Amino acid sequence: MTVITTGITESPISVTELEPEVVTAECGAAVTFSGIIRDHDSGRGVTRLVYESHPLAPAQIAEVAAEVAARHPAVRLSVVHRVGELSVGDVALAAVVASPHRRESFVACGELVDEVKEKVAIWKHQFFTDGDDEWVGALE
Repeated sequence: MTVITTGITESPISVTELEPEVVTAECGAAVTFSGIIRDHDSGRGVTRLVYESHPLAPAQIAEVAAEVAARHPAVRLSVVHRVGELSVGDVALAAVVASPHRRESFVACGELVDEVKEKVAIWKHQFFTDGDDEWVGALE
């Protein structure tokens, strides 16, 4: 099990930046996930999002990554979540999981993304095209 990078940042993120440190010559598969800000939610137009995190969020995302890696000993992984103001098209969550074989990479990446969204104290404030806004909590 190897966790390479975890974090919460206000800077732009991408799987392209994470992948070179995760993938090694032993890896026959790399699965990436980019959580991209889309222009709609539940039929409503979205103009932008603001993500906020609890001070414990960096430790929580590291713990989630370690738990996923422990369940999948052959994987190498990185995961970073962005906070602050994001526009449509920006990446909010970037994850890279590599392993000798594809199946383990796919399974571990799915678990990693689901558990970050479920367990890490990050909240999003959505702003809609009609001028309305709403808060959505990752911990519901």
